[in-house]
Amino acid sequence: MPVSLALQMRQHLALTPRLQQSLRLLQLSSLEFQQELRQALDMNPFLEDGQGDDEAATAAPEQATEAAAPDAAPERDEIRPPDGEVPFTAAPAPRGTSRQGDDTDGLSPGEWMAAEPSLHQQLHDALRLYPLNKRDREAARLVIDALDDDGYLRQELSELLVAADPAWLLSEQDLAVALRLVQMLDRPGIAARSLSECLVLQLDAIPAGTPALAEAKAIAREHLERLARRETAEIQRRVGCNQQTLQAACALVRGLDPRPGNHYGSTRGDYVVPDVIVRQVRDEWIVTINPAVLPRARLHERYATLFAQSSGERDSPLGQQLQEARWLIRNVQKRFDTIQRVGECIVARQRDFFRYGEIAMKPLVLRDIAEELDLHESTVSRATGNKYMATPHGTFEFKHFFPRKLEAAGKGVCSASAAKVLIRDMIAAERRTDPLSDVALAENLAGRGILLARRTVTKYRQAMKIPPADLRRRDAA
Repeated sequence: MPVSLALQMRQHLALTPRLQQSLRLLQLSSLEFQQELRQALDMNPFLEDGQGDDEAATAAPEQATEAAAPDAAPERDEIRPPDGEVPFTAAPAPRGTSRQGDDTDGLSPGEWMAAEPSLHQQLHDALRLYPLNKRDREAARLVIDALDDDGYLRQELSELLVAADPAWLLSEQDLAVALRLVQMLDRPGIAARSLSECLVLQLDAIPAGTPALAEAKAIAREHLERLARRETAEIQRRVGCNQQTLQAACALVRGLDPRPGNHYGSTRGDYVVPDVIVRQVRDEWIVTINPAVLPRARLHERYATLFAQSSGERDSPLGQQLQEARWLIRNVQKRFDTIQRVGECIVARQRDFFRYGEIAMKPLVLRDIAEELDLHESTVSRATGNKYMATPHGTFEFKHFFPRKLEAAGKGVCSASAAKVLIRDMIAAERRTDPLSDVALAENLAGRGILLARRTVTKYRQAMKIPPADLRRRDAA
């Protein structure tokens, strides 16, 4: 094959490091952003936290003397909120950190409290109390680590065996023995492989002399679906008991916990901190950045002045850190400017929602916001991902305000959010003895000019966590 040289010209887009940082900061959630900024404050000497007012007041005379020197005043970069408001206060420092070096300085009494252990931590701690050899302990640890937050073992033992270290030479029988041990470590029902097994494990922990216990175990093993459909006559016939015993057995089953893992710290709910707050001032809806999500960081004037007065070059490591500090401050400001612009545009497009609720939600797509703000659609997607808005109707994710357009009779326009509200209202007003099926809901929506397929109604109903008609039926008594 002959060897030859050739020149080729082509054009392509290249993202500069500054633009890459701007896009990355924009797509972060409020928590991830605070962690990112806190890490930058810890690593870059040219950044300082604006929360240290006491330190700034102490150093004010010395800084004023330096600023009085000719050509010594550096450019001041600072994160400021839009519209010229007062700079926001910085987010609190992570637990266990202190600027003065004292481990307890700046911590509230609530932060001294021990964290609630997670499900896996609790089980691992309980496992240490058992005298086991290394092989059996490794098998039990493998089972514990495979549990989900509800406390269930969703994987087959054969799948766990594939993930095990071959050096331990574990078998499925070893994992089955370890599973039985884990089920006895703590709360009854942990490490169950199905809902039926979870309930049976809890029933096994009830004293043997409890009335209707045997019938309750039979129901938990074989008749859970019939119990959910309230087929009491069929359950009574199959179990072979009288009405009173059946009622006691059903009461025992309904009193059990289907998710025992929720009692541990790993499933504790977290609060959502909104990125923007929407308030009504007279007849206008005002969108402002939430002060709690905007830490105040600024360029360290003293260090920047000393570097400017020295013979340091911009290509040196310190010069690069100074440039990165300037980029970070400006990109953070740009992040919140973009989030506020997108929030204001959403509020303007969904003004009827803020007046009348979700029934008045209009169809909206990212392209509409991008064209109005002269932004790329991907930029709007980053600005709306994992961002939340506090409104008089509650706190919603930005994506909540982008419902898809539904086909409506005539020239009307309807959104998926409005259809969900109508479905929920229809179900709330139905007769409990004759609930509406998904087909009936679709027909009622069609009578109001909203054309939806039955499977779409089913999808919306399931998204609102509403059970089907046969599970919503109530006896006339």
